[in-house]
Amino acid sequence: MKHLKWLFVILGICGLVAVRVFEDGIFYDPFLPYFHEANKNAVFPEFVAEKLILNHFFRFFLNVLFSAVVVYFIFLNKKWTLQAVVLMALVFALTFPIYLYCIHTKFEIGYLFSFYIRRFVIQPLILLLIIPLFYYRKHLPVKNPS
Repeated sequence: MKHLKWLFVILGICGLVAVRVFEDGIFYDPFLPYFHEANKNAVFPEFVAEKLILNHFFRFFLNVLFSAVVVYFIFLNKKWTLQAVVLMALVFALTFPIYLYCIHTKFEIGYLFSFYIRRFVIQPLILLLIIPLFYYRKHLPVKNPS
């Protein structure tokens, strides 16, 4: 069973990597080449807002799905997996409107700020915080309610 558990963790990580590796073919995102250039003087790309928003939600769904697989099979705890999904959804709910505002203002708020907000929208960065948090939580001593 232990080997099967780690197989699912590896499959979840491979799913997250696949989302990143195949992002050009899977998602509509005209800002990928814009940010890959790493040139704040690059021409702001034309985009279809509805299509961009739907693709970001689709990408978020895939990232959460694979992240939930990773969290569940590392800790084998449904409650913690649900908490991880809720935490990822909260981070997305906070950062996505900020990113949309950045797009709306053509990154006037700042190129680097927009770049890093975008990272929280399209990458499962919060997973890098959740796993150590839950690991620490798992190893906390249990208090005796006496």
